[in-house]
This record gives sequence, C-alpha cells and structure tokens, in this order.
Amino acid sequence: MKRFLLAACLGFVSSFATAQEASVYPFDGTFEDATFSVETAIVGKGLVIDYVSHTGDMLNRTGADVGSDVEIFAGADIFLFCSATLSREVMEADHMNIAHCPYGIFVTERNGEVMIGHRNYPEGEMQKVQALLDEIVQDALGG
Repeated sequence: MKRFLLAACLGFVSSFATAQEASVYPFDGTFEDATFSVETAIVGKGLVIDYVSHTGDMLNRTGADVGSDVEIFAGADIFLFCSATLSREVMEADHMNIAHCPYGIFVTERNGEVMIGHRNYPEGEMQKVQALLDEIVQDALGG
C-alpha cells in the first residue's frame, strides 16, 4: 500500500511539473491565423525569426515510419529567434544561459483547439526572456 501511495504521489508531482514547463494560451482562430499572429508579434518587436520548425508536419510525415498511426497535432510550428540585446544581458550574467538560446514560441492545433505558448525559464536573469516571450504571446493573442 505504501508503494502504491508513493507511486501515486510521484505521478501527481511529475504531471504537475510537466504542466509547469510551458505557458500555453488558447487562441481564438485558425492555426494559420495564429502562426501569422505569432510571426507578426515577433517581427513587431524588431526581432528576426531564425527558423520555423514545422514539427507537426514532421510528426505526421514520419508516423508510419516509426510504426504509429496517431496524429499528435493537426498543426504544430515552433518559431525560433533571439534578441541580441537580451541574450547578451543574460549571458553576461551567466554564460551558461546559452543553453536557453534560441528562444521559441510554438503554435499547435489539436482536436480543433489552437494554442500558443512557450517554455518556462528558470528563476533569475532568464525571467527577463520569459517576460519578453509572454509579451510576444500576448501581442499574438490580441491582448
């Protein structure tokens, strides 16, 4: 019984930790509208998008190759970019903050629900990056 309770507690803590790894917000519109809004919000901050990872397309394209017929996302893109000013600031504070670069904002569509989000960053200097990502996401959401 003790093992069961311990396993149940660990499972709860694990799922809570996973939920806290990303900030995710529902988008009222299509996947295409959301990706356009995210791109516009990033560029609107004077930032350059280095790469757009079409993760949903890759997962759908390779599913059969790995023995799966599960559609995880109807659409999923990740926009990767950096801020020279902010990156320098956080890396001057701790050069190992390079591990968090580039920054990313994702758009997903699953079961008819479109979401925009970003990973959460550790306490300290990286909270400045998280604030920038939050601001970009809120701009994309129309807020």
